[in-house]
Amino acid sequence: MIRQISPKPIRGTVEAIASKSMAHRLMICAALAKRPTRIACRTTSKDIEATRSCLAAIKANTSPLPCGESGSTLRFLLPVVAALGLDTAFYMEGRLPDRPLFPLDEQLTAHGAVLQKDGAVLHVSGALTPGDYVLPGNVSSQYISGLLFALPLLDAPSTLTVTGRVESAPYISMTLNALRQFGIMIEQQDNVYHIPACSYESPGEAVVEGDWSNAAFWLCAGAVSAPVTVTGLDPDSLQGDKAIFSLLEQFGARCEQQGNAFSVSPGALHGISIDAAAIPDLVPILSIVAAKAEGVTTIYNAQRLRLKESDRIETVLQLLRDLGAQAEETADGLKIFGGKPLTGGTTSSHNDHRIAMAAAVAGSLCTAPVILHGAEAVEKSYPHFWEDLETLTR
Repeated sequence: MIRQISPKPIRGTVEAIASKSMAHRLMICAALAKRPTRIACRTTSKDIEATRSCLAAIKANTSPLPCGESGSTLRFLLPVVAALGLDTAFYMEGRLPDRPLFPLDEQLTAHGAVLQKDGAVLHVSGALTPGDYVLPGNVSSQYISGLLFALPLLDAPSTLTVTGRVESAPYISMTLNALRQFGIMIEQQDNVYHIPACSYESPGEAVVEGDWSNAAFWLCAGAVSAPVTVTGLDPDSLQGDKAIFSLLEQFGARCEQQGNAFSVSPGALHGISIDAAAIPDLVPILSIVAAKAEGVTTIYNAQRLRLKESDRIETVLQLLRDLGAQAEETADGLKIFGGKPLTGGTTSSHNDHRIAMAAAVAGSLCTAPVILHGAEAVEKSYPHFWEDLETLTR
């Protein structure tokens, strides 16, 4: 889909969509519990539907498991399937077959699972055994979460040792929070998780909170375009991308909070330094704020962006240059030279939802329209994004 984005101010109030990160976690826990759970989730997306479809297939013991392009679905459910001892297969789409599973796959096979990849199909058989598992903390928190979901299903306790620096630690906290809601109490001592063998117990109902990751696009629009308020966000959320609010304050935007409503207005923006280790999903939209801000913004510890739906260091750089911004790649991120008008032009989402949404916000700043190829990529996490944009640009 090709979409033209006119240079109109983005302003007004929008309600946050449901957090797909939390939806994945609560749905998995609910599926593993003995009694039904009612999950209140006000919106859905391709990634959420991928997890729902895979869980339905697991419950029905059918194959393959259609995980689409959702890395979270695959990485969370692969250890679960192995712990349940199922003989099945995951069907992957898009760039997902090329995204790494090491060293999670190594740990699974060392403890009894049998994995065989055939193009876009990942066959799983065997059964996990209890024991001592080890994962590095700087590869993917999703690997750690996947084992935290799976190991309670085994018939004896296990440990999971996480070595080195832990990146995206807030997402592990979200997993532990979801597990606690379903009666799984995991003890953590320094870098070691002690995981009991126990049953998932339904709390009866659970609520998926508002999504800070996608709210970030509107909050950043407030910083660079016109005042925007996002409602339905938990100020006490464990989501790492809640950091967007404080980062915009550091840029110089005017930020206010009233209850679950967060408002951002333009200010005298200036370049800052951003450690992306815990917030990689914010980099595309923060790069647009950086292009507007006077001076230089440096984004570092962003190596894992190369393993997302696109190589996001490369595709963010291409987006910025396509629209007339000045930026360069560094060893572990980007350096953006802001303060010059964006000219607009033709660009691509590269089938990456966050690149598409960043391009849309950038369109409000440009002196000419933005022609975006692959605009349908937003459906991965935010299917009605374009409708919300139209409401905010009327």
